[in-house]
Amino acid sequence: MSEPLTEPGEGFHPHLHEAPAEASAPLRTRLHHIRADALDGDTAQTGGMRRFAAISGRTVGSEKLWMGQTHVAPATASSDHHHGASETAIHVVSGHPEFVFLDDGGEVRLRASPGDYIFVPPYVPHREENPDPREEAVVVIARSTQEAVVVNLPHLYVLPGNEN
Repeated sequence: MSEPLTEPGEGFHPHLHEAPAEASAPLRTRLHHIRADALDGDTAQTGGMRRFAAISGRTVGSEKLWMGQTHVAPATASSDHHHGASETAIHVVSGHPEFVFLDDGGEVRLRASPGDYIFVPPYVPHREENPDPREEAVVVIARSTQEAVVVNLPHLYVLPGNEN
């Protein structure tokens, strides 16, 4: 017996079956609302910036992503770091942060503006800088891991295989 096709306007996936029994853990059976004033500052940190978790394995039971905010004070640079095996997507909310990494032996700076997006592949050493002497830079971050993976480094370097 086959289920009828969904007609336009009937809703999104109206014919889904019941959730499997193993999905009944309390954090995994409901939507979660994380208010802006309830972000969690008890997460991995890097000097020169402050990270705040909104969505994580610990806060809402996520299994495959982390999301939160990073604030970089005026005239400040973060320490050099990478995010392990995690892919990182960044959306600039305010300020004009610069994202610095090495490519082909030279330093590259990506100057971003509000509304811009940055993608950081796994293991790529980088740092964030806020050259503005007055305005804080704020970005929203999403990662492909359930926690904020941060590996602080003594300096930037080029990943092996990209040293042309």
